[in-house]
Amino acid sequence: MRLPSSVLVSVSLFTAETTAALYLSSTYRSAGDQIWQCFTLLFTLVPSVLVQLTLIFIHRDLSRDRPLVLLLHILQLGPIIRCLDAFCIYGSAGKVEEPYVTITRKKQMPREGQTEEVEQEVGQAEGKLVTHRAAFARTSVIQAFLGSAPQLTLQLYICVLQKGVSIGRGTLMVISLLSIVYGALRCNILAIKIRYDDYEVSVRPLAYLCVFLWRGFEIATRVAVLVLFSSAMKVWVLPVVSANFVLFFLHPWVLFWSSRSPFPENIEKTLTRVGTTIVLCMLTFLYAGINVFCWSAVQLRLDDPDLIDKGQAWRRLAVYYSLRFVENTGLTLMWYVHRTEFYQWVDAPVLELSLLLGYATAVFFMLLFYQFYHPCRQLFSSSPAQGFWECCGSLCLLRGTLSQSGSMRTKPPGKDVGDNPPCATKGDIGQSLCGAV
Repeated sequence: MRLPSSVLVSVSLFTAETTAALYLSSTYRSAGDQIWQCFTLLFTLVPSVLVQLTLIFIHRDLSRDRPLVLLLHILQLGPIIRCLDAFCIYGSAGKVEEPYVTITRKKQMPREGQTEEVEQEVGQAEGKLVTHRAAFARTSVIQAFLGSAPQLTLQLYICVLQKGVSIGRGTLMVISLLSIVYGALRCNILAIKIRYDDYEVSVRPLAYLCVFLWRGFEIATRVAVLVLFSSAMKVWVLPVVSANFVLFFLHPWVLFWSSRSPFPENIEKTLTRVGTTIVLCMLTFLYAGINVFCWSAVQLRLDDPDLIDKGQAWRRLAVYYSLRFVENTGLTLMWYVHRTEFYQWVDAPVLELSLLLGYATAVFFMLLFYQFYHPCRQLFSSSPAQGFWECCGSLCLLRGTLSQSGSMRTKPPGKDVGDNPPCATKGDIGQSLCGAV
């Protein structure tokens, strides 16, 4: 039985960020900055309430007679008591004989083309720990992208306006960044475990390090770009962020409505249709919040029983990072053009280049993870490099088709259109790349 270390990390980040935010809000109140105080408290209390509701929902406390636990959740102390409960279960494991066990079957990673199925006995105590880990993995994601990400953006914006970083604000920013990176890391691990639920997945330390660097560079550069853009063009930042959020929020619903699938009823048996709709809206709300700052690692499919698309969509990944890189470049260029005298103390070209290189570094570590350190890379039908080249090949084919159609419209009447063959074939990506160039 593994130590519930992930539970301890989640609770530690939650407690540290809440404490630092409450202290910083008190300093804002003392300085008379009521607006910053209100926003700091807003980005602290709202995700805290959502974390309590998520823990209650996953552990199904409303259908059980546990008034003390509900009271502690109302007091925003639910994560702490859950963490203590998890460590009490871990400490008492093995001292009492289990009344019954559950047999689970997991496939091992293929070796020399052969896949073995292994049976494991899961006791009642270990099952409770699994529930605790799953619950805190989800609350870490909620805390990261509905609380820490807006909080980090706000505090960095205040630092830019005041041209300085106080100890309290710097502490909160560091904790918020760690919380976001950890939440994004949990997104990756959750996506792997959901997609490869039939297999026994073991993530190596180098994989964790690679994902940590990937998410760290990606989120840090994204937040910095948004803050710079908002400080120079205050009027346009809300439409840009809102357009990003609404696009990702509506995308799963548009796919669901276009598929004409029945309304999902298998989320929770005790929920009514209204309750199921609220849960799905909250899920898509979180999905949109994640994608505003970084790649969510999963694609929501409301017409699927698991609500997750389990396929490896390299094209979606390539399109997301390509468009996000273009957007970051456009926002930094807009900041560079419209920057005021306030930024005379900053070497603007170097800062802009550093942000773009930081995002490119994130993409590099992402490709490194999927190519070499992904725990289930042996099950990939194609590698990320192949998916990238297929995406490039499709773009080249589209370019060749458009150029060919343009030449057909401009050819003289006496010349046969068939004299110019297509520049690529469907089965040869390499030839299509060469022909398009």
